[in-house]
Amino acid sequence: MPETETHTAVLDRIVDGETAVLLLEEAGDVVDELALDVDALPDEGRHEGAVFEVRVDRDEGTLREATYREDEERERRESAQERFDRLSERLPDE
Repeated sequence: MPETETHTAVLDRIVDGETAVLLLEEAGDVVDELALDVDALPDEGRHEGAVFEVRVDRDEGTLREATYREDEERERRESAQERFDRLSERLPDE
């Protein structure tokens, strides 16, 4: 059985409605990119910004399993919105 690696992955973009590009993360840093058929992802996660836990074949770099993490996606969006709100409060009025 091939050895696998587990990563957090974020759907960066969908190209031509067919190819999903996932950014693979380790400890919050992007360490690799994986392009695959969008149909290989769970239906509910087929949108930009979706967060997954993925298992990737270490030797071939192919997707073995993807689990959509809706709660983690929501937390990331809320955190980004909070950062944006804090930054916008610092901007001087024109």
